[in-house]
Amino acid sequence: MIIDDSNLPESTAKNMVPQIVEERSSQTTPEEHALLLLATWNATRQPYPRDLYVPHLISQQARATPDALALTADGKELSYRELDRRANQVAHYLKKSDMEPAALVGICLPRSLDLVVGLLGILKAGCAYLPLDPAYPLERKSFMLKDSHVSVLLTSQALLNTLPLEGETILCLDRDIQLQPEDEPAIVLAPDKRAYVIYTSGSTGKPKGVEISHTNLLNLIYWHRRAYGITAADRATQITSPAFDATGWELWPYLTTGASVHFLSEEVRVSPQLLYDWLLEQQISISFLPTALAETMLEFPWPAEARLRYLLTGADMLQRYPRTGLPFAFVNNYGPTEATVVATYGVVTPDEHPVRFPSIGRPIDNTQIYLLDEELRRVSPGEPGELYIGGDGVAIGYLHRPELTRERFIADPFSKTPGARLYKTGDRARYLPDGQIAFLGRNDYQIKLRGYRIEPNEIANALNSQPAIQSSVVVASSERTGEKELVAYLVLDPAQNVLVREIKAMLSLALPDYMIPTTYVVLAALPVTSNGKIDRTNLPEPDEKNMLQDEVRSTPATPLEEQLEKIVASLLGLEHVGVEDNFFMLGGHSLLGTQIIARIKTTFGVNLALRTLFESPTVRSLAASVEELIMEKLLAMSEDEARQLLK
Repeated sequence: MIIDDSNLPESTAKNMVPQIVEERSSQTTPEEHALLLLATWNATRQPYPRDLYVPHLISQQARATPDALALTADGKELSYRELDRRANQVAHYLKKSDMEPAALVGICLPRSLDLVVGLLGILKAGCAYLPLDPAYPLERKSFMLKDSHVSVLLTSQALLNTLPLEGETILCLDRDIQLQPEDEPAIVLAPDKRAYVIYTSGSTGKPKGVEISHTNLLNLIYWHRRAYGITAADRATQITSPAFDATGWELWPYLTTGASVHFLSEEVRVSPQLLYDWLLEQQISISFLPTALAETMLEFPWPAEARLRYLLTGADMLQRYPRTGLPFAFVNNYGPTEATVVATYGVVTPDEHPVRFPSIGRPIDNTQIYLLDEELRRVSPGEPGELYIGGDGVAIGYLHRPELTRERFIADPFSKTPGARLYKTGDRARYLPDGQIAFLGRNDYQIKLRGYRIEPNEIANALNSQPAIQSSVVVASSERTGEKELVAYLVLDPAQNVLVREIKAMLSLALPDYMIPTTYVVLAALPVTSNGKIDRTNLPEPDEKNMLQDEVRSTPATPLEEQLEKIVASLLGLEHVGVEDNFFMLGGHSLLGTQIIARIKTTFGVNLALRTLFESPTVRSLAASVEELIMEKLLAMSEDEARQLLK
């Protein structure tokens, strides 16, 4: 029994549920009843305008409310008039280059007002954008530019020396657009043409570009605006990397509505306490935060008068429920880049005794979720299956990868719409009795870590390119520190010596920081199964005996350094760390950094700024900063107070 559930309107879906339950015993078999339930849960049709695209909608907004605040970052602001005019200048520059319709234009800029100007300007020129994070290693940026065949690159003068330029036409936003016309150019776009390309980690060892169409993007925008009741009064946030697909989600639904988008500074972005204070001070009404950071935000004492209406999260498996009494709704989102950022969403309600992790909710507008077996048959509610995504969010495919596109984007056997396709996610899930979806993990070994999707084969490929490493495998583990981290298991060439810092230095030339393993375990051979595949279940847990260490570890020279060394080592799950070892290269990150700052305050009674840890990430340099603060505190005290403190 095949039901074309993609054509059921949402109102019909809501009305069908009680009718199905009532008529099941008399009119349907259990199998038919299950299919009707699945059809009901996938009845997500919601009409939306398709005649105007992002640049048209923002231009309309600029004409309607020219002086309204559009963007703010680092104390600078752009009104809708200013945003529109500057983006027009970018578009005029690009149109002079006789770009083909939907031509791909690279953009390498940090999180900033100029980033949005550039992205919008590319769309206004009738082109598609490819964002590159300036923090990416030179080799990764070089690969993306070559693989995408980009011929024009938008950047700034300050970044020119950090780019692997090989003949691309360069447009510096802080140099080249000032003399361009400010009037709106003729914008020619098509619904099925690409709006942007995002590169994701590749299972073959190389990143792959995902092409997103204007229809894909419009469906995301209109669903988001409707689901969260977005108005011009909303104040939203921008926090993710420029090259992360969520960046578009953080911008376009709000800028097409007349709301304002507020960029967090880097210092606020990595500090939960500062972020909490900033969200309140800026009167933010809706924000997306990666899972680990969002879970931390749930623990703060939110006042009832907080303006925050929705806290959105996603990109990793959510493990925490909100407590009762929070003044905002907490929403979990799920979706791969290949399904245009978000495919499912659901409000997570407080649950004092959860028997499972929070669900990933239900499909968004005009999206269908199918849980299928190996024969592409729908599994019954409650049974696990592989998650396939259909509907208006399914991407065009992989850039210059037709075979991979055919493999992962298949014909939709459940829809009568010509050309309808499903995206094969590789994720496992099951339907809960109420139609929500419980996420069960990956079918393969893809890793999600701090909001990033990582293919371990890409890391292993980089590791194996080093002469001293014969073979390797990379997994995610939380055994050592309690925090999920990347662990690399290595088989080394016995004729060569290699240090951890040398491996990390080599990897940093090819991989972004979040893909560099923090722990390295040396094995005589990788364990294998009977059919010759690597047996990940028999990899030993990392400990001091099997972990690769640098030969020389500097030891504490003062009691203060000794106490700090113990604090840092305990939080990293190590017996000892060298006082000259970089905290972040040992596996530290901003959330662990806030714990170090808290321990320092408890132990030494001084308030060390989190940025000090970023500027001085070793025990020795931290000790110098702590000692300086202690001396300042002593000098400000009376003689009796100082004597009491020293006791």
